[in-house]
Amino acid sequence: TPIAVIGAGAMGAGIAQVAASAGHPVKLLDNRPGAAAQAVQGIAAQLNRLAEKGKLTVQAAQDTSARLSTAAQLSDLADCGLIIEAIVEDLQAKRKLFLDLEAIVSKDCILASNTSSISITAIGAVLAHPGRLAGLHFFNPAPLMALVEIVSGLGTERQIAERLFASASAWGKTPVHTRSTPGFIVNRVARPYYAEALRLLQEGAADPATMDACMREAGGFRMGPFELMDLIGHDVNYSVTRSVWNAFFNDQRFLPSLIQQELVDAGFLGRKNGRGFYDYREGATAPTPKTEPQSPALAVLKTAHMVVCGESAAAQALSSRLQSAGFTLTSGPSPDGRIAEVSGAVLYVTDGRTATRRAASQAEKNVVLIDLALDYSKAKRLAVSVADQCAADAAAAAIGLLQAAGYALSRFTDIPGLAVMRTVAMLANEAADAVNQGV
Repeated sequence: TPIAVIGAGAMGAGIAQVAASAGHPVKLLDNRPGAAAQAVQGIAAQLNRLAEKGKLTVQAAQDTSARLSTAAQLSDLADCGLIIEAIVEDLQAKRKLFLDLEAIVSKDCILASNTSSISITAIGAVLAHPGRLAGLHFFNPAPLMALVEIVSGLGTERQIAERLFASASAWGKTPVHTRSTPGFIVNRVARPYYAEALRLLQEGAADPATMDACMREAGGFRMGPFELMDLIGHDVNYSVTRSVWNAFFNDQRFLPSLIQQELVDAGFLGRKNGRGFYDYREGATAPTPKTEPQSPALAVLKTAHMVVCGESAAAQALSSRLQSAGFTLTSGPSPDGRIAEVSGAVLYVTDGRTATRRAASQAEKNVVLIDLALDYSKAKRLAVSVADQCAADAAAAAIGLLQAAGYALSRFTDIPGLAVMRTVAMLANEAADAVNQGV
């Protein structure tokens, strides 16, 4: 039984490639003249490149391409057993499309939407048979990304969701069931990754290149939030954020950013058109993260009294790295969470308070904070902040100590939670909230 994909953009073409690669005849339809044919040609070219690299046999590439065809109108899809919609993210447009399809397809045809955030319940509300509608949400690029969300609206029949789950599994994907709640799983839980970065930028914490570097080199993320937003496209990312925000009745956790709105208004959509937070045009110079210059205190640290405090992961990694660099250390207690002391400075891992507030509350002016790291023993870079009360020589000693341990340091404005800690905390909170609500 043929499968149809409506919408021949990057996502629709990717889904068509996945289905065809799994052995299904696939019809691709788009209302833009020539778009479906262009997508089929693009898929064939991609398959040929994979064959040239040895990741696919030439025969498999040819067979997959042969399963792809174009459709000129909706009536051409009457014989399809599954139709996947991947058109513009607009509720009314999707409702109209599925209403039109209901009048054409058989009663056994499954209707699926690749929407990233629009309610499946709301789409299905206008249908005569909402039970056969479900979400089948792939992630871009669909041929490479394993996760697929199987989204059930209030009217979705359980057997329809299970059949889609089985199909996605057979296609080599990792499907997960989710209810039709705002943003489903991923686009809900991932919102803080973008939102906190945009808030940090608005607060003047650091520039995008510096924050991206900290999220990669300390947080262990594959991409920083700003480069990821540029890759996704600001039009898409901003639209999803607004959709989730509206669906949660303007909950401040999901508040859209004026900074991103301005990028969209300017047409700076990211990689897709050459400008976003970064400039991708030919000849443009990529910005480098801001890194603290070598501290003058490094020269005298060999003779300084350095104490590593407690047995936290940060303290143990700091001790190991400093000893490997040839430094002699003293071990000390950590009654208040401190990880090190040197030349009057006291170092802590951020607990969400600013360095200035922590210094004031502890009556200890020379406070320097470091950010969370996924693995302090392997981290290449750390974000740091310094209390307003901290003496310059104490700050220099603390920075020198961290540099001696082999960390590149990016000094942030003294903001709550720094970058990684703040972002991870918000991600964990949102994930826990989603679990508690049975998403």
